[in-house]
Amino acid sequence: MTKEIISTNQAPEAIGTYSQAVKKGNLVFLSGQIGLDPETMNLVDGIALQIHQVFKNLLAVIKAANAQKSDIVKLNIYLTDLKHFSLVNQIMEEYFEAPYPARAAIGVAQLPRNALIEADGFLVFD
Repeated sequence: MTKEIISTNQAPEAIGTYSQAVKKGNLVFLSGQIGLDPETMNLVDGIALQIHQVFKNLLAVIKAANAQKSDIVKLNIYLTDLKHFSLVNQIMEEYFEAPYPARAAIGVAQLPRNALIEADGFLVFD
């Protein structure tokens, strides 16, 4: 079973020594996405726009992996302020339907480029 690197220009290019996603067999591991606009590579303004952009970026990588958002089994959400937890839930409902993936929400001190949110996860598909 070979490892396949997933890459798309519809999501921000990697800003470090990592791939946007790695596929091996029926698993896809999504690297963390922050609220970078893939066209400008600038962070969008404000927590609500960053949450939307994070989900758009993740969905673009999922599409590049020839997978579906329903294939997501686990998401990890990293927030610099956990008071935004309910807003993440509200916006997430715009991108995902029940049954939702398993998820963790973790408070962190700082994220790359001073982002307010980052998310990663993995998919399993047939």
